[in-house]
Order: sequence, then C-alpha cells, then structure tokens
Amino acid sequence: MPAPVPPAHPEPAAQPVTDVVRWAVFGCLLVPLVLIAHGDSPTGAVLVALGLAAVTVACRMLLRRSARTAARTAQGAHRGDRTSRVVRR
Repeated sequence: MPAPVPPAHPEPAAQPVTDVVRWAVFGCLLVPLVLIAHGDSPTGAVLVALGLAAVTVACRMLLRRSARTAARTAQGAHRGDRTSRVVRR
C-alpha cells in the first residue's frame, strides 16, 4: 500500500489563530459569570472581563503579525537581504 500523499495546498495557518481567539472570547464571557456566581461584585467581574478582552485583542494582533511575517519569510522576502538589518551607530 503506497504512503498517503500530502495535500497540494495545506490548511491556512490562520485556522489555529481563529481557534485560539474563539477560546479566548469564550473565556472572556465565562470568567465573569463564574466570578459573579461565586459572590464577586458585578463591577469586579466587568473589570476582569475588560482586562481579558484587552489581552485577547493584543494577542490576536501579535498572532496575525507573526503569521504575516512567517508567510513573507516563507515566500523568500528576507533571503539574502542582510543589509536592511545592519544597525549603524
């Protein structure tokens, strides 16, 4: 039996990022509900939700930037180009 042939076009790298963001949004919604259920103040729960949302947005931005950089590097945009990285003092 021959070995399985990998697909011509692998799944896009953005799919894991989407999954991570979905779980983060779920956490942003679930954590305040759990805090309120365990007797925390609604104001504190809202502040925690806002903090989690800010971290989620920052992480999403960093993940997207990383994916774009990886895609550019994979296409050969940085191969052999060391002159732009030299820092002159």
